[in-house]
Amino acid sequence: MNQTPRSLNRVLLGLFGALLMAVGALALLVGLPAVARWWHNTAAAAGEWIAGVLDATTIEGQRDSWLWILLALLMVLVVILMIAWVSGQGRGRSGTLVHDDDAAPVPGRVTINGAVAEQALKAALNGRVDLVNSSVTTYEFNGQPALRIRVSPRQGVAPYVVAEEVTALVDALDAVVGRQTPVLITLSSGARARFTRAERVR
Repeated sequence: MNQTPRSLNRVLLGLFGALLMAVGALALLVGLPAVARWWHNTAAAAGEWIAGVLDATTIEGQRDSWLWILLALLMVLVVILMIAWVSGQGRGRSGTLVHDDDAAPVPGRVTINGAVAEQALKAALNGRVDLVNSSVTTYEFNGQPALRIRVSPRQGVAPYVVAEEVTALVDALDAVVGRQTPVLITLSSGARARFTRAERVR
C-alpha cells in the first residue's frame, strides 16, 4: 500500500544473492588443485595488469594514479545512491485523513489528522480479547488518504468474524468523519498468535 520500490528491491536482492552464490561457489572450487592453479595464475595476471594500469595513469611528478581520485568519487556516488535508496523505503505515509478546502455550507478549510482515526480504531481494537495485536496506519493511495489496518487474531478465532467486526468499526468511523475512506484490512498470524495463551471469546 505504501510506495516502497519493491521491484527494485527484488532486483537488487537477486543480484546481491547471485553475487554471493558465485563467490561462495568459487571459494569452494578453489580447494580443488586444478582450480587453485587457475586462480593463482589468474590472480597474478590480474595483479600485473592492475599495476600496469596504475603506472600508466600516474600523473608526472606524482606518486599515485588519478584513478584513486575517480574511485573516491565513485564511492561518494554510491553512498549518495544508497541514501536515496534508503529514503525511498516506506514512502506514502500520510498525516491527513480528510482535507476539504470548500466545506459547505460554511466556506473554509477542514482538515482531520490521520492520528484521529488511528487512535480511535486502536482504542477499539486494543480492548478486544480475541486479538493478539493490531495496528492502524494512514497512507496516501492514488492521491487520496487511505487506512491500513493490521490485526492478528488469536488462535481459534474465525477470521471472517474479525473482518466483519473491523469493517463495522470502519463504517462507524466513516459516519463520524462524514467521508468514506479506502481501507485495507490485513489479518495475519505469527509466532505471537500461536504461542499466546488463548482466551475464550464471548
